[in-house]
Amino acid sequence: MDLLIYTADQCDPKRCTGRKLERFRLAQTTKRYNRLRGRLVLSPFCERALSPADRTEVGRGLAALDCSWAHAEEVFGKVRLNGRALPFLVAANPVNFGKPFKLSTVEAFAAALVILGEREQAEEILAKFSWGHVFLELNREPLAEYAAARDSREVVAIQGEYL
Repeated sequence: MDLLIYTADQCDPKRCTGRKLERFRLAQTTKRYNRLRGRLVLSPFCERALSPADRTEVGRGLAALDCSWAHAEEVFGKVRLNGRALPFLVAANPVNFGKPFKLSTVEAFAAALVILGEREQAEEILAKFSWGHVFLELNREPLAEYAAARDSREVVAIQGEYL
């Protein structure tokens, strides 16, 4: 599945998971919002949760917005495209380890890929990070349940059990 990252250039380049994915040619980056059209955009501010039913909505691929969490609302607020929120998951990245919903770009892509039935690609992108496998281990049960859900409502109900 094609992965595109809108970058706001707000992250520490040494810690930026999006840039590392680009270096390994596992994702492309852009600074133009119009390149997000035709893609399913992962956004924590969307009302609808990502589910396996969204596989038909992916179109040209998945997109993520790579920015500092301190400026997330401002950056994500500019995007009015086909978006979905990820359900409850716990971060494994060194910056936000153990924090719910504070996923890095690679973790967001990996979670979406697992939910959409592309686990192999999720493992491939996470393999570039020493802590990548930990993300799948920490979230093994909820990811399996979300991936087995029929639609967004079911994903939200499953998420409610974890919250």
